[in-house]
Amino acid sequence: MEKQTNGKTRTNDEEKIQESHEAQANMWKFVFGFTEMAVIKCAIELGIADFLEKNQEPISLNQLSIALGCCSSSLYRILRFLINRGIFKETSTKNGKSGYVQTPLSRLLIKEGENSMAAFLLFESSPVMLAPWHNLSARISSKYNSTPAFEAAHGKDVWKYAEADPKHSNLLNNAMACDARVAVSAIINGCPEIFEGVNTVVDVGGGDGTTLRLLVEAFPWINGINFDLPHVASVAPHAIGVVHVGGDMFNYVPKADAAFLMWVLHDWSDEECIQILTKCKEAIPQDNGKVIILEAIIGEKEESIIRGSNNEKLKDVGLMLDMVMMAHTTNGQERTSKEWAYVLNEAGFNRHTINHINAVQSVIQAYPS
Repeated sequence: MEKQTNGKTRTNDEEKIQESHEAQANMWKFVFGFTEMAVIKCAIELGIADFLEKNQEPISLNQLSIALGCCSSSLYRILRFLINRGIFKETSTKNGKSGYVQTPLSRLLIKEGENSMAAFLLFESSPVMLAPWHNLSARISSKYNSTPAFEAAHGKDVWKYAEADPKHSNLLNNAMACDARVAVSAIINGCPEIFEGVNTVVDVGGGDGTTLRLLVEAFPWINGINFDLPHVASVAPHAIGVVHVGGDMFNYVPKADAAFLMWVLHDWSDEECIQILTKCKEAIPQDNGKVIILEAIIGEKEESIIRGSNNEKLKDVGLMLDMVMMAHTTNGQERTSKEWAYVLNEAGFNRHTINHINAVQSVIQAYPS
């Protein structure tokens, strides 16, 4: 019995030591977590993925450093870091030397790539968007949430800042267009039937019109109205089948068969969402109109995944987005299905359906009758 007890004691001690080592390793990852964003940003700005994509064979370090005008030893260290995370791959060139090639992950860093996430990362890693994170604890330490983190960092909210800074506004629009290409593709492939019989669509908060342009290309019977703040709509590029209209969604929404909102409502409080949805309800036919919403849906406590994705590896994205809303907006938040049902019912939508697509967002269709 004594030996067995000692064995159990040793086993428990070993488990505690192992847990301690794992905790330390994880803490180091948290301490230096920012390095991943910073190094990936560096790779995008250097154009590593763009150059490798143009050359469909392994490229040596010397070739790559010359082409990009980089210090070869520093470039090697950047690549070593990224390869360790599955971004880029090291293999042999025709001459048997070490060379570099793309991976599915690195292709998401191509600046003009079809499914590129480069613009989104450049936006979130900009000094403007990083600064509010330093004010997060100050915001939540107050019982009444005090000054929003973004406003504390910049003296105005994110929308007024973008209006006053065209360069930042362009970064924002490019990031939203970047996500739109991924999400709209998931809609087209996952539930195209939601646009059957819909002749006009107003994209509320549609940015530069990328979403509507993609929808009109896929469903050419649609006439699109890209509706956003005047400073956004006025510089939106021309697109066939799309007209750009400037205005304030809290005051009115242009008439259409369907109102489309992608990653708009999560920027606002419940009360503000109800105001926006009420204006959308007024804009659509009451007998057969609908509002189409693309948003992440946070899983309930007992669920292990974030609704809206077929990929369990995305389970933390919705929760991270909720932290982004806390840092970057005044009252924004990600919501559970029950919380979405509440704001929809309060805005006068008696029925809604949810379609889960292969994206972070889900498609919510809300009907006034």
